Amino acid sequence: MENYFWNSTEIEQEKNLFVLIIYDIVSNKRRVKFAKEMSGYGFRVQKSAFEAFISPRLYKKLLFEIPKLISEKEDSVRIYKIIGYGEVNLFGVNKTIKNEEIIII
Repeated sequence: MENYFWNSTEIEQEKNLFVLIIYDIVSNKRRVKFAKEMSGYGFRVQKSAFEAFISPRLYKKLLFEIPKLISEKEDSVRIYKIIGYGEVNLFGVNKTIKNEEIIII
């Protein structure tokens, strides 16, 4: 078992948000494109889940971009914005999670 914790309110000047993006996309082509786009925001933690620690500006951009990447009649995307104290408990096979700075060009 592995745990990691964060407090997004500790770093007042950055005010980053922890975001969990979970998706169920029917088309292989759309799913691959969606995953590629999400890797620009954060890192994959499961086959259809990404985690990101991003600024409010990038969060707004993410919300704007997602509808362009999916079919609203066939696909489902859920975004959880977590502010304040958080805890994630990992069980089983897990990749080591690093706090990386991600730059989107």
